[in-house]
Amino acid sequence: MTTTACHGSGAPVEPTPGLVRIALVGSPNAGKTSVYNQLTGMRARTGNYPGVTVTRSVGTGRYKPDDGSPTVQFSIEDLPGAYSLHPISPDEQIVADVLQGKIAGIEPPDALAVVVDVTVLERSMSLVAQVLAIGKPTMVILTMTDELSARGGHIDIAAFSAALGVPAVGVVASRGRGFGAVRELMAAPQNWPTVPVAPPRDDDEFNAWITSVLDAAKYRVPEPDARSAKIDKLLLHPIFGTLIFFVVMFLFFQVIFTVAAPLQDLVETGIGWLGTQAGDAISNVTHNAMLSGLVANGIIGGVGAVLVFIPQIVLMFLLIAIMENVGYMSRAAFLVDRIMALTGLEGRAFVAMLSSVACAVPGIMATRTMPSSRDRIATSMAAPLMTCSARLPVYILLIGLLVDPASRVGPFSMQGTAMFGMYVLGGVSAMLAAWVFKSRVLGGELLPFYMEMPPYRFPAVKSVLFTLWDSTRAFLRRAGTIILATSIVLWFLLNLPTRTGEIAGMSEEDAASYVLDHSFGASLGRLLQPIFDPLGFDWRIVVGLIGAMAAREVFVSTMAQIFAADAEDPSAALQAATWPGGEHLFTAGTTVALLIFFAYALLCMSTVATIRRETNSWRWPIVAWSYMMVLAWVAAFVARHIALALTG
Repeated sequence: MTTTACHGSGAPVEPTPGLVRIALVGSPNAGKTSVYNQLTGMRARTGNYPGVTVTRSVGTGRYKPDDGSPTVQFSIEDLPGAYSLHPISPDEQIVADVLQGKIAGIEPPDALAVVVDVTVLERSMSLVAQVLAIGKPTMVILTMTDELSARGGHIDIAAFSAALGVPAVGVVASRGRGFGAVRELMAAPQNWPTVPVAPPRDDDEFNAWITSVLDAAKYRVPEPDARSAKIDKLLLHPIFGTLIFFVVMFLFFQVIFTVAAPLQDLVETGIGWLGTQAGDAISNVTHNAMLSGLVANGIIGGVGAVLVFIPQIVLMFLLIAIMENVGYMSRAAFLVDRIMALTGLEGRAFVAMLSSVACAVPGIMATRTMPSSRDRIATSMAAPLMTCSARLPVYILLIGLLVDPASRVGPFSMQGTAMFGMYVLGGVSAMLAAWVFKSRVLGGELLPFYMEMPPYRFPAVKSVLFTLWDSTRAFLRRAGTIILATSIVLWFLLNLPTRTGEIAGMSEEDAASYVLDHSFGASLGRLLQPIFDPLGFDWRIVVGLIGAMAAREVFVSTMAQIFAADAEDPSAALQAATWPGGEHLFTAGTTVALLIFFAYALLCMSTVATIRRETNSWRWPIVAWSYMMVLAWVAAFVARHIALALTG
């Protein structure tokens, strides 16, 4: 799984004109993306293939010759992982179509590089043969060469290259070894030898060809990974492994709350200072209170209210990246596959749901690896219930209102425990929704699921940082675009009309309160408030929910603009908020209802659009939005009354 903050770019992306184009082909676990990252560094761009939501990654590689001649650039395209060019899933269909030039507007690549995990070379030879049969200049990149040697395996790469008739290079992608030779070859693919005779198609002849190539390369299969096998006896145990999984996830959220809290305070203080300084400076220069308020409260305050949670979000992405690189996330998928079987879905459904922990958009897009269209739809209907990173700032805000930061159960933070509970709620709810749609709505047989377990290894720092930067950059881009634009729109809705004549003579605080209470935003909120009255939401919370339709995090910035525009402690300002009659607004019942509403409501329009594109129909996004909104309202209503009963 690759973690990505909401949301991936859907814009078309094209290779740099004039550069030779090389496509990377390989199975999902061959290390292809690590090779791509090593070759392109931070120069990669992502988008979608025309007409589909399969991610397209294009980057630029560089080779600087030792003789001092000019640097050579080449374009690299990271194709989706595929076990075969005889497709059984949308992902594999895209790979086959790109290589054969069947996608309108995309020229086939000039050359191909097959990325192969050398520790399972024999199993990968089928894909190598299929790529060679295309007839384009081809090279083979053998990854995990250090793992092969460490486990007693062997290969003569020069002999392997000679037997295939194409260049072959061994690399250690996690440490950047061997890439000088790869870059040198990629700088001039026109010089690569082509395969004189395509591999045979007859099964017996094909098997004999594989044997001859491996024999010529003196290939020795590595010993089984004894260390990983011993660890897996515990971590994959039906009982102990499941308990360890929940303990790991529990500690995961404890670390997020306890470690990030001091950093969050620093960021919050810094943003508050910046807003005050910017507002004062603009006011002193322009004497325009509206412009000063827009910059201080609408832009800096609105976006800053979300950026305050950067420490928690970065820490979450960091921990996920470490667990991925260690090899634990594949084990987690295997453990949950046993539960997924009860829902009628195969393990790839959980992989898609696990991707949804970062964002439902890539999670739904990950369903394209599933052969069954019914399974893809059922998973798409359930994946948005997984707790995504966009919900994290909202949960942190509301849990902060509901649970005293000093509350602990032994050494554990109650806030971290509450956050863990919200993630468990999302996961269990997604499983139940998947079961309903697969077993009761769509039907179909349970397909077998093959999962390759990578060996346990120490995380490569560069690989972790690549993943962390990619996810954090996506979140910051979102904060600088969708959240910024929505915050500005909401600021105007909450501050217009200005009511200049009516507020003359009022104190600054009273004037601001009067304008807010008579704003366009207030009118819109009051129009919809009757729907949410049973949940304890007033018009101000309703305006926050409207903003959250663009991006869930906007709820936080809206609450900051409404309740805490000039407050030194935003959380205290929210806790002090009242109804017109003086009763506290954010009671335990209302706060719990809000948490549950956000857990179930499909507020994200990007997710709705992605379901539409993936299913090629408006039927399923309408079904998803309708059932989740109804479920959110009913569950929030029940949760509120339970909370009221418990708290008196």
